[in-house]
Amino acid sequence: MDATTSSKFSDVDEYGFKRGQNFDYNNYSKFMDGYLKTLTRRRMKWEAILQQNPDLSQVDAKLKRYIRKGIPGPYRPDVWMKISGAAAEQKRAPYLYRSLLNTETFDKEISDSISIDLPRTFPDNIHFDTKKQRLYNILIAYAHHNRDVGYCQGLNYIAGLLLIVTEDEEKSFWLLKHIVENIVPQYHSHNMANLLRDLAVFRELVIRRFPAVNRHVDNLGLPYPVIASKWFICIFAEVLPVETVLRIWDCVFSEGYKIVFRAALAMFVTHKTSILACDDIAALATHFRDIMIQDSIVTDCHGFIESMFALRLKRSELESLRKVAVLNPA
Repeated sequence: MDATTSSKFSDVDEYGFKRGQNFDYNNYSKFMDGYLKTLTRRRMKWEAILQQNPDLSQVDAKLKRYIRKGIPGPYRPDVWMKISGAAAEQKRAPYLYRSLLNTETFDKEISDSISIDLPRTFPDNIHFDTKKQRLYNILIAYAHHNRDVGYCQGLNYIAGLLLIVTEDEEKSFWLLKHIVENIVPQYHSHNMANLLRDLAVFRELVIRRFPAVNRHVDNLGLPYPVIASKWFICIFAEVLPVETVLRIWDCVFSEGYKIVFRAALAMFVTHKTSILACDDIAALATHFRDIMIQDSIVTDCHGFIESMFALRLKRSELESLRKVAVLNPA
């Protein structure tokens, strides 16, 4: 790497994540030269929006457009709470989180599972050691609130990233509750029924839009659940660079589950050429692993979001495919 370029940036990003040894500082520098100016302009526009509509009571076309362009970091916790409806839910049950934490006895099996996963959660984040007890609180409270889900691996990454962004246990709990129960319901239940259904839907979408890519993936024998299960379970947390994940989540909290499919399809369309260049299953599996964190396409969060919304995708198509997937389970 170029010493001059790398010296412009810390080896730790603004959220506390260490950059990998193969991090492409040159491409990142080119991207950030323009993106920092964009962030400054965007923050000024968001200040005006929040002055005019502090409750964000209605996500109209203008607000949706602003959300798609990215919510400034300092505003994310409150904006996420409002646009998702989590703030309204919290207002209806203001003592729920604390009452769950005051439960006299916790399920030992669930508690042990969470405790085992805490050290595995974002080990490359230099600040996360101080957040582990707070993450435990969020996960154990939610496990006892939603007995059908309890605790499932993957929730630690969602809740952990929420905690990094909000720095608030209670907001993280309510946003986690919204994701698990409204955005991706039954992804994290014991039978993961809706996760399996939506992976089948995702494969059908790839067949319809990128048939040559699907044929290549099928011919190499790499199953879609191996490729994309983690994308859907974690909603790309611990999969893509953190700023790209947060830009996706901005849209998820505003527009719902369809954004998860958009992001998954964008992973295929933006890497179509390199996927087709893989000549065996090991190369393809390695490629999908490597493009996630270090790849310059996904590091350019603005470009990746634009590629998501360049895709044609209607909710009616997803709902129709979901019905077929339920009728014809794998």
